[in-house]
Amino acid sequence: MRRLLLSLGLLAAGTAAAVTGAMESTAAASPSLAGTIRYASYNAQALDGTVHYAVYFPPDYQSSTLHYPVIYFLHGLPASAQTYQSITPIAQALEEAGDQAIVIGVQGARTDDTDPEWLNWGPGRNWETATAKELVRVVDSRYRTIANRSGRMLVGISAGGYGATLIALHNPSVYSVVESWSGYFQPTNPAGTAAIDLGSTKANNWANAHTLIPRLRHFLTAAGGHGHFSFYVGTNDSLFRAENERLYREIRAAGITGVVFRLYNGAHGWSLWSEHAEAWLTTGLAAAAKPQ
Repeated sequence: MRRLLLSLGLLAAGTAAAVTGAMESTAAASPSLAGTIRYASYNAQALDGTVHYAVYFPPDYQSSTLHYPVIYFLHGLPASAQTYQSITPIAQALEEAGDQAIVIGVQGARTDDTDPEWLNWGPGRNWETATAKELVRVVDSRYRTIANRSGRMLVGISAGGYGATLIALHNPSVYSVVESWSGYFQPTNPAGTAAIDLGSTKANNWANAHTLIPRLRHFLTAAGGHGHFSFYVGTNDSLFRAENERLYREIRAAGITGVVFRLYNGAHGWSLWSEHAEAWLTTGLAAAAKPQ
């Protein structure tokens, strides 16, 4: 299936290593990085068990006392339980741009739950709560982060772009910068060809960014600050181009300004995302708090 292939491709592009220990494992060396990637875990009540994440530290993290902005990176779906490890392309783009931030590769799937769409489904399967609330608390408690909205950036590819958009609209006080790279804006089936019916109009509307556009205005001004929301899609993305263009028309019709939308030549995959990663990460971090 289309989204499964994307997830497997992302996993292959990143640093693969087994997660060990309850908190943090030894890094798997990447000769292409000046910084370091490690793997860690925590107990997530929202998912009723251990959840893992990858963490990239910028080159001077160990030798400085600075606190850094954090980029939370959401992978595509369906995915394996190890896809969260694949943050090397994001770390490489940061280093090539000369930017400094901590990157968190967020786990968004498990062996028995490969396509949860970053949503809350009920006790033991609340992926949104684990990502937006529990993981953020863990990261802020363990690392030298800028531990407020101004220091948090949420980026996602494909299904991760959907997750990033929805989580930001539901939790406007948590993140200040949100980017969707070739995402969509309502939960879809694993092939990405049709919307999922969540069982009620209320549930469907709460999971649909098109119906939540009034909340976007609140996100852009939450906590007395200024939010940044941007999204893009490829011209040859036959699944999601039309929906991205529709969302931008709806945002403009609502009179909301300051949102960035771009249409780039390309399809749906890392050839497109890699081409624009450096520029988009730099632009996002320019709207976030600087290391301090």
